[in-house]
Amino acid sequence: MSITAESVWNNCLEFIKDNIQPQAYKTWFEPIKAVKLADSALSIQVPSKFFYEWLEEHYVKILKVSLTKELGENAKLVYIIKMENTYGNKQPFTERIPSSNRSSVKAQDVDIPLNNKNPELRNPFVIPGIRNVKIESQLNPNYSFENFLEGDSNRLARSAGLAVANKPGGTSFNPLLIFGGVGLGKTHLAHAIGVDIKDKYPEKTVLYISAEKFTQQYIDSVKKNNRNDFIHFYQIIDVLIIDDVQFLSGKSGTQDVFFHIFNHLHQNGKQVILTSDKAPVDMQDIEQRLLSRFKWGLSAELQNPDFETRVSILKNKLYRDGVEMPDDIIEFVAKNIKTNVRELEGAIISLIAQSSFNKKEITIDLARQIVEKFVKNTKREVSIDYIQKVVSDYFQMDIDTLQSKTRKRHIVQARQLAMFFAKKFTKASLASIGSQIGKRDHATVLHACKTVDNLSSTDKQFRKYVEDISKKLSV
Repeated sequence: MSITAESVWNNCLEFIKDNIQPQAYKTWFEPIKAVKLADSALSIQVPSKFFYEWLEEHYVKILKVSLTKELGENAKLVYIIKMENTYGNKQPFTERIPSSNRSSVKAQDVDIPLNNKNPELRNPFVIPGIRNVKIESQLNPNYSFENFLEGDSNRLARSAGLAVANKPGGTSFNPLLIFGGVGLGKTHLAHAIGVDIKDKYPEKTVLYISAEKFTQQYIDSVKKNNRNDFIHFYQIIDVLIIDDVQFLSGKSGTQDVFFHIFNHLHQNGKQVILTSDKAPVDMQDIEQRLLSRFKWGLSAELQNPDFETRVSILKNKLYRDGVEMPDDIIEFVAKNIKTNVRELEGAIISLIAQSSFNKKEITIDLARQIVEKFVKNTKREVSIDYIQKVVSDYFQMDIDTLQSKTRKRHIVQARQLAMFFAKKFTKASLASIGSQIGKRDHATVLHACKTVDNLSSTDKQFRKYVEDISKKLSV
């Protein structure tokens, strides 16, 4: 059997997969493609310069070991960085970076100072003297990196946020898109990045705004016939943070104006930070040219915190509030509230309030009462694991069978139903759903959802499956 670039890289991936965390493997190695093998040099294609920088900083040792195993001591790795150019043309540009020249590739520093001596600009669309006007950042100083605790569920997003804060506009994290479900800390992290930038670079103009407010401002500017002033205003921002960018869905006029603003900022080395409840691949009714730009930098997912992280979040919250609480009670709350950080902190606040108002000692019994009420009054977010269990039980098969590669019709349909309900009941991205249900890709999940929709409208028996499982998941 002849040795090819693909076979060498696949063998490397097998080794790498056994030695790093699944989430890290999915994020940093699945997008890579093997391109060419010449003598002992393997060329791999990565989607951005950011990928190259991250691999070199965090995974160079494991890459060297795996490649040496396959190609011997003279093994070399060549990176090919392929991305769309800034002007949105279809033809990509390709940059080759041999391993020997690693240190020569540096992100360019861009410094565009603004004079912020004048008082706050009340009407943001008054153009005369605009460069001499102080623009209030709208940031919340209570949201900081110090109280955004790191865990496996948020490490990538937090690390990328710190890198942006240290060098806004000067890294490959541009734009930085932070996405995830409700209450996982997207807004907190976006503010933390902005607050840190203002602290380190007081001369830079930072602006935080929700996509909803941005849209309203644009509509007002059209009504008042000063659309160009609106665009001009946003083009002078050094760091633009837009929260809940999925709100632009279906708003073609706002998307068009944001496209022009984004292009100007990106081409001039300004930093763009976005948050969304969906990954770019899952966003509906957003123009393709915008989605392609969202993918230029890094899309970092915030996931539900694991048990250890939930405990750390609660302890940090109690410490900041100057409250002491026994470890067994903290762990009880962390074990029983798994959905998101907001609900976790809400439960602990309720527990403290009940204890204080009723002059009751904080005990496990009191914690149980609060947690039961809290969970009952909170819409439960069904997990992908739970959905797989319900679907497997319904079709009387085990989860391993559901996730298997078999093409037997009843197993395929069960798997498709699990994917359909995971998309319906969770905030997980299509890629994340596919990864957790048999290591499939996002296209498989999309196909599964369409198949379930089609069969539901044409097959009476299949429609009953959907209704029965839906009832079990909605209880």
